[in-house]
Amino acid sequence: MTVDKIINKVQQLVNGVNSHDIAAIIDLYADDAIVEDPVGTDPQCGHEAIAAFYQQGFQVKIKFELTGPIRCAGNSAAFPFLATIDLGENKTRMEIIEVLDFNEEGKIQLMRAYWGPENCTQS
Repeated sequence: MTVDKIINKVQQLVNGVNSHDIAAIIDLYADDAIVEDPVGTDPQCGHEAIAAFYQQGFQVKIKFELTGPIRCAGNSAAFPFLATIDLGENKTRMEIIEVLDFNEEGKIQLMRAYWGPENCTQS
């Protein structure tokens, strides 16, 4: 994949999350994709599990914002972003680094999100 295509896929993922568009998000993933968010938790495998993972996240208002450049190497991308979860009177801000590995068809094969409690603040 070219760098431009990888960057476009990352932006499509961010846009899909921001619009809560499960179909658009799942279309980015390979049928047998794996999501590990955060790293160290049980992975979500396949479209059904990944859709349920995102749907659970959409129970609240959530917004993704890239906070730095997307770094590409081979068929992978790493990028920092801020996830803001709006619970009405309270907001949680999560600073995350995500790594995506793409397969030969240009679909996300593996998503790993790096964050922990120390990367979360509330306001």
